[in-house]
Amino acid sequence: QVQLLESGGGEVQAGESLTLSCAASGRTMRSFATGWLRQAPGKEREFVAAIKWGGGGTYYSDSIKGRFTISRDNARDMVYLHMNDLKPEDAAVYYCAEHFTPVTGGRGFATEWTQYDTWGQGTRVAVSS
Repeated sequence: QVQLLESGGGEVQAGESLTLSCAASGRTMRSFATGWLRQAPGKEREFVAAIKWGGGGTYYSDSIKGRFTISRDNARDMVYLHMNDLKPEDAAVYYCAEHFTPVTGGRGFATEWTQYDTWGQGTRVAVSS
């Protein structure tokens, strides 16, 4: 269906910004939405943000709302996660993922990692205090 490749991770200090990119290739069909999820050591994978293919509707987790912004460039088949005011608790491996059908209820966004159909390999973000 599609292959996803994340980039842009790195190590920053608390309060700094970072932008992650997700490049899609080999696409054979449009997704319903692309999401960013993250997993810190010893923790469950958690939803961060998602954006619909068409219209650009977005959805954010409360933990990052107001600090992170998700955007997409359909012409380049790229999705970005702009992260501002990073905190040590934001440190994790960030994954880009897509789901091809809307999830029942709400606005259709998947917020559980099991609801996503395809994943990238992840990019690591470290935040020092």
